[in-house]
Amino acid sequence: MHGYCCRSGRGAILGANRVWRRGSSEDMVLDTTTLRIAFALMALVLVFLFYFSAYRVTRSPYSGWWCLALIFFLTGSACFLLDGTSHQVWANPLGNVLLVHGGVAVWAGARSLRTVAPPKWAFTGIPLVVLVASVLDNPATNTWSGGPVFLAAMSVSIGLASRELWRLEPGYSRVRIPMAVSAGGLAGFYFFRWVAFMLEGQHGSTFTTVFGSAVTTLVTMVLLVVVSFSMAALSSEQQTRALRVVASRDDLTGLLNRKAFLDLAAELLSDRAITRGSGALILADLDHFKAVNDTYGHAAGDTALQRFAGACTETVRSTDLVGRYGGEEFVLLLPGASAERAELITKEISRRLAAAPGVDGMQMPTVSYGISIYDADTSRVDDVIAAADAALYTAKSLGRNRAARSDRML
Repeated sequence: MHGYCCRSGRGAILGANRVWRRGSSEDMVLDTTTLRIAFALMALVLVFLFYFSAYRVTRSPYSGWWCLALIFFLTGSACFLLDGTSHQVWANPLGNVLLVHGGVAVWAGARSLRTVAPPKWAFTGIPLVVLVASVLDNPATNTWSGGPVFLAAMSVSIGLASRELWRLEPGYSRVRIPMAVSAGGLAGFYFFRWVAFMLEGQHGSTFTTVFGSAVTTLVTMVLLVVVSFSMAALSSEQQTRALRVVASRDDLTGLLNRKAFLDLAAELLSDRAITRGSGALILADLDHFKAVNDTYGHAAGDTALQRFAGACTETVRSTDLVGRYGGEEFVLLLPGASAERAELITKEISRRLAAAPGVDGMQMPTVSYGISIYDADTSRVDDVIAAADAALYTAKSLGRNRAARSDRML
C-alpha cells in the first residue's frame, strides 16, 4: 500500500514547501527537508516496530515483504534529501527506483498470501523502465525527471497488490477488505495524479492543488501507520492459522488427522446449505500393508502411504475432506457426491496409486474401499463411517482391490 513516498515537486509524500496558510498575511511554512526527515524517521520507526512485533515473531513471508517495502520507502525517501545539490543527478533517479521497488514488494507480499511466488521480472523490468526514463529526463535540473513513468509504475504495482488482496477467500482475514480498499484507493490516487501530470505538467493548477504536497503527505503518513498495524494484525492471523494447520495435519501424509477430519465432517453434515446435506463417504484401506512393511521395510511402507495420500488429493475437489483415519486407513468425505461418483473416484485414486513410483522395486499395494451415502437427515458422522466400514469389510471378503457400497441410506 505504498508509494507512500515521493518528493517535493511531485507533491507526494515527502515534498511540501507550504503546508498550511492562515489568513492573508500569516503563513505556516514547513520546508521540504523537514518534512522529508519527519517521514524518513517515521518509516524507520515503523521498520523496527514491524520487524520486532510481527516478522520476528511470525516469520511469515508477508511480514518479510512488508519490512522490505518499508526499507525501500525509507531509503528512497532519503535519496530525495539531496534535491538541489550536485548529487541530485543520481539521487533522484535512484529514489524513483527504490520507491517503485517498494511498491513491487507490496505486490509480492500480497501474492505470498496465496502462496504464489512474485514474478521475477517485476523486480527488474518495472524498476529498469523507471530508471531509464528518469536518467533520460534531465535529472540534474528536473526534480520530476521520469515523473510520468514513476507515477504509472506506482499505480500499477499498488493496484496489482489490491487485486491480490481481493482474490483471497472471503473468510481469509478480517482486515482483507480494508487493506484491499486502501491499496485500491492509493492506486487510483496515483493514477489520477498521472493523468493530471500528463494533461497539465508538474506546474498545472489541478496537479499542484488537488494532488499537492501538503494533503498528499499528511494523508499518506497516516495511511502508512494505519496500514502497517493492519499488516501486523494480518501477520498474527497468519501465524494462528499456520499453528491450526499444523495441529490438524498428519505428520507423515499431510492429510487431516483423525480428530480434525471428524470435526470438519460434523460441521459439513450440520450445514444444510451445502449441497442440501447429501453426499458420500469413502473408507479406504491399503491391502496387505503389513506385508509391504515386512518385505521392504517401514520406509517403503511410509512411501506407499504418502503416495496414496497424494493420489487422493490429486483426485478429489478442494471442497472435499481427506484424512488419515489410522494406520493404513483413510477416509474421504465428498459433499454432494452420489455413490456412482464416489465409485469413480476410488477407481481414479487406485489408478494414480498404481502409476506412482515405488522404492527398491516395490509395487504399490492395491486398495479396498467402502462407500456409504448420506442425506439431509443424517446427523452423526460415526453412523456414516460405520456404514462405510461395513461396506469395506464386504470389499475385503470379496477379494480386495475393489469398492463396495453400503446398502444402508443414512
